[in-house]
Amino acid sequence: MKTENPIRLTPRMKEAIDELKGLITARFSQATFVVEEGFDPEGVYLVTTVDIADTDDVIAVIGDRLVELQVDEGLPVYVTPLRPIERVVAELRNRQTAIPPISLPLT
Repeated sequence: MKTENPIRLTPRMKEAIDELKGLITARFSQATFVVEEGFDPEGVYLVTTVDIADTDDVIAVIGDRLVELQVDEGLPVYVTPLRPIERVVAELRNRQTAIPPISLPLT
């Protein structure tokens, strides 16, 4: 079993994480979050799970601010949006049972 070690954040990094969480929850109130330390690239990762069709919608909400935090302020903070595993599994099952489209003849 992995022992959980809390990540030590600088006050500014904590503010940045809280700001990103706020931006995300303002648009996706059901979002959940995990803060992890990452190594490729090295930094702090805000992993957010949101039950939506396209996780690019999360990046659309925070993208500009995330770039400002990374480039202008030099903070190694990253956001990884995920969908709930239940939704992913359900979509995979639907694909398996879906009737494939009929190919049109080439003429």
